[in-house]
Amino acid sequence: MGGQKFEYDESGSTFFYFVLSFLALILVPATFYYWPRKRKEDPAKRAELCQCPNCVKKQLIIEQSQPYKGVKNFFIKLAIVLGWVLLGFLAYKVSQFDYEMSNFDPYEILGLPPGATQAEIKKSYRKQSLILHPDKETGDEKAFMKLTKAYQALTDDEARRNFEKYGNPDGPGAMSFGIALPSWIVEKENSVWVLGLYALVFMVALPTAVGTWWYRSIRFSGEQVLLDTTQMYFYFCHKTPSMPLKRALMILAASCEFDRRHNSEVIERITDNEEVPMLLRELPNLGEKNKEQPLCRPYSIKARALLHAHLSRMRLPPDTLECDRRYVVSRCPDLIVEMVNCVNQLIALAYARRIPRLPTIETIENCMKLSPMIVQGLWEYKSPLLQLPYITEDHLKHFTNRKKHIKSLLQLAQLPGDERRQVLRFLNDKQYDDLMKVLGNMPYIHFQVNTEVIDDENSTVVTAGAIVTVTVFLRRTNMKQLFGDTTIKEKGIKEDEEVAGENGEKGEKGDNDKNDKKETFKRPVWMKQTKKHAPSKKTKKPAASKQQAKPAAVNSTPPPPSNDVKKNKEPKKREEEGEESDEGSSDDSASHSSGSEDESRDKSSAADDDDDQWDKFQKRLQKRERLEGRSKSSHPVHCPYFPQEKQEYWWCYICDRKSHTLLTAPAHVTALVDTHELQLRFTAPRWPGLYTLACCLRSDSYIGMDQQQDMKLDVKEAAAVPAEHPQWDISDSDSDNNDQGGNESEFTTDDEVEEE
Repeated sequence: MGGQKFEYDESGSTFFYFVLSFLALILVPATFYYWPRKRKEDPAKRAELCQCPNCVKKQLIIEQSQPYKGVKNFFIKLAIVLGWVLLGFLAYKVSQFDYEMSNFDPYEILGLPPGATQAEIKKSYRKQSLILHPDKETGDEKAFMKLTKAYQALTDDEARRNFEKYGNPDGPGAMSFGIALPSWIVEKENSVWVLGLYALVFMVALPTAVGTWWYRSIRFSGEQVLLDTTQMYFYFCHKTPSMPLKRALMILAASCEFDRRHNSEVIERITDNEEVPMLLRELPNLGEKNKEQPLCRPYSIKARALLHAHLSRMRLPPDTLECDRRYVVSRCPDLIVEMVNCVNQLIALAYARRIPRLPTIETIENCMKLSPMIVQGLWEYKSPLLQLPYITEDHLKHFTNRKKHIKSLLQLAQLPGDERRQVLRFLNDKQYDDLMKVLGNMPYIHFQVNTEVIDDENSTVVTAGAIVTVTVFLRRTNMKQLFGDTTIKEKGIKEDEEVAGENGEKGEKGDNDKNDKKETFKRPVWMKQTKKHAPSKKTKKPAASKQQAKPAAVNSTPPPPSNDVKKNKEPKKREEEGEESDEGSSDDSASHSSGSEDESRDKSSAADDDDDQWDKFQKRLQKRERLEGRSKSSHPVHCPYFPQEKQEYWWCYICDRKSHTLLTAPAHVTALVDTHELQLRFTAPRWPGLYTLACCLRSDSYIGMDQQQDMKLDVKEAAAVPAEHPQWDISDSDSDNNDQGGNESEFTTDDEVEEE
């Protein structure tokens, strides 16, 4: 090796290598990902799409919402093509450099045939040097250097030997490490321009880009909602712990995303001064006289009116209010998710006693109800059948007759084909086919719940204060699989069950009972119910009063009818178990061989339990790994009144209907394609008893698809902390030995040395 040299690229070949590799590294993936392609539609999926007038109109609106898509695609294609042209030019330049370096022929450079004499070589060199010398007008420094090297290779003996041996008159080439930048960058004449370019890029452009990104990002939350909107949600949800549906809709319309001062995408028109008041006169119960800020601001009233018009499916001026309606409605799903998260955080703060008011389960459920209402453009109290194409309120009378009263989509799907066609006789064949395609693609969720206490000795027994894990299994099927199947029953959410029970008992109980109901309404079932009693004299039996207090705390959640029978049977069972244990102890003292067999069985069962626990632990780890990369695509939603494409999402949570409280944070299921599994955790009540909880599944896209499954939670008393254990027992002989050995040491002290 002749040596190593570090120098800037004088000829420019190394720089071209660097630019070529860097451009190829960017251009290849950019072409793969950004080259505009026309999607190839699956004919089967195309045939399943609804062809009703509203859906066709929606597709046209979506296509027209991107007017610059063609121009954008043209410029993307042009940029990619120019990049490939530049890549080809650089590849050609690099190949030319390699050709010049690898094909060095001195005879060809001097223009002589091989075997020319020294006189001919000198004559040709002299003739060409007069033309190519740099001092001449026709001079070429690069060609003159090549001519000189060729002349030396043919006239100098050492250069000729090097050329014949190594192919280079200079001998073996030295390894050189070149910096892939041209040398003019470090020249003194260009230093000011280079430093100016560095200052412009790293001191102006880069800080400006980072600052702009940071300023924009800190204004939004994780759901891409303005932090001012989130703060407003927290304020109003804390102010109104029990929020009705229309109040939630009013707060949604007051979001800062609809205010021009916070969002530049909002368009304010002069025609709003005439069209908005006309719209307000057509909408009853709008609440435009509310004086709360920002509910009384003009942007909030306009957005509220547009949402009411959307839910009533009113026709609006196409060029003004209709465009505003589409924008407001398209932003609502993300805002509703943020509102649900805010209520959930307020509930967590109330449980931690950070805030005095606990939002009820109705508040967060009313926020969830807004999502399917907005997506379907339908009020909650309207018939779910209006979500189907071609069905209007005038057609609802056909779904009611003396034999059957069809109220839900599931009931319509379960009808036999002839009866269903008879009910939908007002539709022609094409309309009927469209309706059946939409109904067949709607979801039905098979809903299963499993309750266990993980990391406990007996995972099936729930003790007071234990962490309960509820595993929810969801399996989605299309509604067309249920056509004509009457075996499946609806599992709708029963929200007013307790209200009806209270209304039925009003005539029997007085005002004191009403106060008790209010108190039990405010507190969760696992918290003691503090009842106000009249002052009375102290009794002589405090133990009896304590025994009566515990059932009162447990009965704050009304148990099923079989609960009392079960409680009466429990003492008898315990007595029988006590007698059996006494008999068992006498038998054990009589036969030691049977005890040894039982111990061996217990050891084997304990080993099997350890294996089962290890398998469950491995399965939980695999589930976490699968959930890390979940997507947000499930199934498209039929929503002709929603201006964008929508995917099916779900909320799953556990609540207590008796105390109107939420027990777990709502899990947002966004990837339910076929099956999905999720886990919900909550703390079991602190007092033993039988509790009835509800596991709810709510759709954010369809009305009437909600399900509820009751859970019977039999809470046992927690095991007492052991005060003694066989391993803790130390015999007298061992204790004496320990006392004697405790004073001995393997090291000899100074006193012992002196004594010796």
